[in-house]
Amino acid sequence: MTALTPPWPKDLIDLDDFSPGQLIHILDTAENFKEVSEREIKKVPTLRGKLVVLFFHENSTRTRLSFEVAAKRLSADTVALSASGSSLAKGESLLDTARNIEAMKPDALVIRHGASGAPNFLARRLSFPVLNAGDGAHAHPTQALLDLLTLRETKGRLEGLKVAIIGDIAHSRVARSNMIGLTRLGARVAVAGPPSMLCAALAETYGVEVYTRPEPALEGADAVMMLRIQLERQSGAIFPGAREYARVYGLNRERLRLARSDAVILHPGPVNQGVEMTPEVYNDERSVILPQVTNGVAVRMALLHLLIERPTARVTA
Repeated sequence: MTALTPPWPKDLIDLDDFSPGQLIHILDTAENFKEVSEREIKKVPTLRGKLVVLFFHENSTRTRLSFEVAAKRLSADTVALSASGSSLAKGESLLDTARNIEAMKPDALVIRHGASGAPNFLARRLSFPVLNAGDGAHAHPTQALLDLLTLRETKGRLEGLKVAIIGDIAHSRVARSNMIGLTRLGARVAVAGPPSMLCAALAETYGVEVYTRPEPALEGADAVMMLRIQLERQSGAIFPGAREYARVYGLNRERLRLARSDAVILHPGPVNQGVEMTPEVYNDERSVILPQVTNGVAVRMALLHLLIERPTARVTA
């Protein structure tokens, strides 16, 4: 019996638009592209003559730089646009800005925006691929994919792993995308945070375990992902303070012992050392925070290649 694999989505809005097989194919493609960054000449002609617009309406360092490096290593041209330097600052609407970008015939648009849904809004109106580089508290799919790649490299698999995600779950687009990606690929996910930083119906919506203390989430974990407190997305003070948060929820040596002895430590960055984790944990040999950054370039190379070139569906047994 044969079946046609699902067609590739035009855009990358979040991971729930992709089948498990497509997610694995993205990771496999990224793994192949990692070799490019080890060459003396770190460039391949895959996207020569293509134009990628980087539209960052919200501040970013790692994601923006990573996308730019990824595009250039594929030989694509890039144009960077920020809200402060665009006509948005003069009152032009997001849609009008996008239509003007489309008139210049780009091949892809990478957008980060503070409003949840902004990438999806544009994707439904533009003819070329839109890649979500983070929108509000909604999604950060490329961060989740680089986390998946890092976990697969360090642990050898994703299926059957227990991954603890600890911190500001309610306001974290990274947490949401990771919960989708990890559970879709067979991992067991346990999340923990203060009650004020947990969403309603997390267990039912994402199929994860939910705790208001970090200890049960950490127990027997193969990987620990700590999250930054999203102060910019909070409407008011929802926890007593950084010192109290670090005491109750921060990752220290004692809490880390609850996880497996070979558990790896992840963080999407930037890390507030002394709050989300102690400096000794940040510098622990099991930390894969810098490999996450390296894998971010490879993942974004894979996505630009796959979404611009659009692989055709295959018939599978």
